[in-house]
Amino acid sequence: MRKLLISTFVLLVAFMLKAQEAKQVEQTVKAGPQIAVEEKVHQFGTITQGDVVEHTFMFKNIGTEPLKILSARGSCGCTVPKYSKDEIAPGKEGEVLVRFNSAGKLGNQNKTVTLMTNSVDEKPMILTIRGVVQKETVDGKH
Repeated sequence: MRKLLISTFVLLVAFMLKAQEAKQVEQTVKAGPQIAVEEKVHQFGTITQGDVVEHTFMFKNIGTEPLKILSARGSCGCTVPKYSKDEIAPGKEGEVLVRFNSAGKLGNQNKTVTLMTNSVDEKPMILTIRGVVQKETVDGKH
């Protein structure tokens, strides 16, 4: 009975891996613009309340037609994205600069930027910055 369970489990895992491979191949075959992001989450660490941090998210057009960022929205006014309005040719890279202003923020922070593109994936791309904001003490230290 134990051998049967182990065999069934191994077959199930193999089937799931094959299905995932097929899905990945299907994604790379699509014609049109397609965005691929190097990292979707950036940890900015611990900062002092009032600090402003920036991070540049890099992406690539792995599709067959020009990619365009249609819009980029921060989850709040403290998180501001900046991006090129130019089209990104197939095989070329682009970037989204995200600036987070910690004024008025304390504790764990998890802010997002939602990118809308003309990618054939037709899904918004969510970029995330995370970290901790600490209050500055009277002597200027955490």
